[in-house]
Amino acid sequence: MKTYIKYISLPFLLVFLAFGVHKYYVSITQIEYVEDQASVQIISRVFIDDLENALKKRYDKTLVLKYSNESEQVDYYLERYLKSKLSIKINGKKQLLTFIGKEYDADIAVCYLEIKGVKEIAQLEISNQVLFDMFDDQQNVIRAKIYNKNKSFLLIKENDKALLNFKEKQ
Repeated sequence: MKTYIKYISLPFLLVFLAFGVHKYYVSITQIEYVEDQASVQIISRVFIDDLENALKKRYDKTLVLKYSNESEQVDYYLERYLKSKLSIKINGKKQLLTFIGKEYDADIAVCYLEIKGVKEIAQLEISNQVLFDMFDDQQNVIRAKIYNKNKSFLLIKENDKALLNFKEKQ
């Protein structure tokens, strides 16, 4: 009977360990077109520890993301990183991303960016490669709200672009 319990318990233990230890690598980026402000507002949420490791690997090994007394270099490197990993084209033209700032919410870094002077969106293409250089299984969720249309995409390393077409406003 004890041997029988061992053989039944072992698979359950392995499944528990596999799922209990496994860490998910995911970011969520929201894109919203605010037509009356001629602005595309972008909010990207990334796990602080993963983002910190990426910034350390790329720029400065001593960098620490923290709630208070944070180095002024953090925003500088964070802006550089995000601008190198996020790319948005509107109507076929690459857009300039303006880094507004960031805040921390529990274990998430919430990063704010904006594209100003957008009069109309017929087509929007986004490439999001955040943390792809760190984790092969990184997934980046994109949620877009443009002309009251909501779309969601899941981007992975092998497919890091999403394209939205808008023939007319709704």
